[in-house]
Amino acid sequence: MDDLQPGGLPLPDRLALAYSPAYIRPAYMCVMALDQRLAQIISQASEPLLAQMRLAWWRDELAKPPGQRPKGDPLLDAIGEIWRGQEAALRSLVDGWEELLNDPPLPASAAENFAQGRAAGFAAIARLARADNCEEAVSLAARRWALADLAAKTSNMDEKAEVLATGMALGDVPVRLPRAMRPLLVLDGLARTSLAAGGAPLMHGRRNLLSAMRLGLFGR
Repeated sequence: MDDLQPGGLPLPDRLALAYSPAYIRPAYMCVMALDQRLAQIISQASEPLLAQMRLAWWRDELAKPPGQRPKGDPLLDAIGEIWRGQEAALRSLVDGWEELLNDPPLPASAAENFAQGRAAGFAAIARLARADNCEEAVSLAARRWALADLAAKTSNMDEKAEVLATGMALGDVPVRLPRAMRPLLVLDGLARTSLAAGGAPLMHGRRNLLSAMRLGLFGR
């Protein structure tokens, strides 16, 4: 895990990670780093087929026992150390990102599947932290964050409206989560504000930042 550093993560992720208990922080780091790697695959591929091939590589490697995976990629190595037995959640994350290869505007079903895929990683973190008695709250918060993040980064206005509608349909009632899931609580707070602002960036304005920090510190 020493080769994985939070500096390469998006700012909302780095803020959320700062409030993670030390014992579960490596699991968060793996999910966030893989999420970022997959986002780059989608955004940088010149052809959907190339992106699908790279996503398939990750899916295939995560389906193998850790001892059969290639060595040398810090992220894949860290996943082998930390995520034994929970790799199915990471494959769901890959599947979620693959939904974005649909032709724009993104259909509602693709947005929902994308959100479910990203939420799977946080559900697995809850299991690893033995905080798996809050499945519904984790799923709601993670899906809300996934959709708000997608809406904020989408330039196609029809697609943005569809993603926003899907996110707003999840409501804006804060969730209650155990201490181990504090990073997700921070991301959900940013997401609720973003959705209410019509898809604004997750980190926008001083009040938004202070509200997220309060969630990180006090959980409310």
